[in-house]
Amino acid sequence: MTVYDIPLRTLSGEPTSLAAYKGRAVLVVNVASKCGLTPQYAGLERLQQTYGERGLTVVGVPCNQFAGQEPGSAEEIETFCSTTYGVSFPLLEKSEVNGENRHPLYAALTERADAEGEAGDVQWNFEKFLISPEGEVVGRIRPRTEPEAPEVVAAIEAQLPA
Repeated sequence: MTVYDIPLRTLSGEPTSLAAYKGRAVLVVNVASKCGLTPQYAGLERLQQTYGERGLTVVGVPCNQFAGQEPGSAEEIETFCSTTYGVSFPLLEKSEVNGENRHPLYAALTERADAEGEAGDVQWNFEKFLISPEGEVVGRIRPRTEPEAPEVVAAIEAQLPA
């Protein structure tokens, strides 16, 4: 089983999977609208705009597990993201990324170690996981690293198919 095989739902509740992005680099990020790191939405959207045509898709996964910083309904999240940050990248349904109710996608993603060699639980909102066009989890970037940091951009560019 690969990350492509894990059933997902869009923010509006429609069935989907990462298989829709097979052949593209994917940056999966657990997001929240009431977090000190929320301005990272702007950088994520710039990555989508800059690299989308070259084969990158940013995927946001709202999560309310960190200090209740994503309390909104699907509609409230959608409105916030589109009106505040002009988010055009896909958003999945609100999910848990840690604990016994961890979404299966995050069970797979959190097996990947970060640059310091640490795998396991997501530390906070805006942790980023890079998936290759072949569906392999190839990178893990901790929350405080900005989406457009040189090391993130270099990792993305190394995975672009086009």
